[in-house]
Amino acid sequence: MKKARKRLPASGSQASVRKHEEQLPWKKQKLLDIHQALNSDPVDIETLRRAALSEGGLLTDDIRRKVWPKLLSINVYNLPPKPSKDVREDHKDYRQVVLDVRRSMRRFPKGMRVDEREVLQEQLIDIILDVLRRNPQLHYYQGYHDIVVTFLLVLGEKMTIAIMEKLSNHHLRDFMDPTMDSTKHVLNYLMPILQRVDSELHDFMIRRSVNGLWAASLTLRLIDLCLCLSLYHQIALYRQKEVKSSECDMASVHHLLSQMPQDLPYEELIGRAQSLFISCPPSLLTQSAALQPHNM
Repeated sequence: MKKARKRLPASGSQASVRKHEEQLPWKKQKLLDIHQALNSDPVDIETLRRAALSEGGLLTDDIRRKVWPKLLSINVYNLPPKPSKDVREDHKDYRQVVLDVRRSMRRFPKGMRVDEREVLQEQLIDIILDVLRRNPQLHYYQGYHDIVVTFLLVLGEKMTIAIMEKLSNHHLRDFMDPTMDSTKHVLNYLMPILQRVDSELHDFMIRRSVNGLWAASLTLRLIDLCLCLSLYHQIALYRQKEVKSSECDMASVHHLLSQMPQDLPYEELIGRAQSLFISCPPSLLTQSAALQPHNM
């Protein structure tokens, strides 16, 4: 009987590459996908977005330094200069920015030397004031410094200025108006999301006059506003036993929900939030959001 000949894939064939990739641990596979996307011409932005949103995010700070500028179309060869020495002079927000930055010690890595942290805090103050001075249409809000320090710790001073200038004029623009009107409009989507997925919890919160403002300080610290609204619904749902067992008044429920636990299963909640965002996009909630009370 004639033995069947083994079929060996040609070297470098797509089948061979695909089989090899399937055998890789997921982190190694993800690293490979990210590097391939970065080396594509043009850069494969969609793959980078999917990597950022999927389990584990972008995995390392080294990768974040390469990917974040690509996602925001930042020209890494044309970065703004470092803030000038007079950036703090006569700035209307100087005192508030300094107060917020001085209180931000928990945002720096544990074990960081005091002198290193102080240098970064001074850079943080200058970056915020520089972005505001270069963009007088923008207004500082408390919580903005939490976003800036996230990028500063990974990217350094000049790249952080470029990133924050782009984010402040686009993703965060609604929060940088002189009034809270635009912020309230965004938060109006929170309760309709909750109603669609958990009407019982929604009704419980409505009976206690709890509106979307409980998520304001948390939402201001996130960049993808629509996704974060789905995420905070998932947090409320995850904590529904705490909510329903709290004292039957708006202040108690509001206080409970505005305090963020340290042990939340973020990967699981982000996954659920992404699924919710796909099944219940903002376009489906526009009418319901417009009917939300305006006395927040």
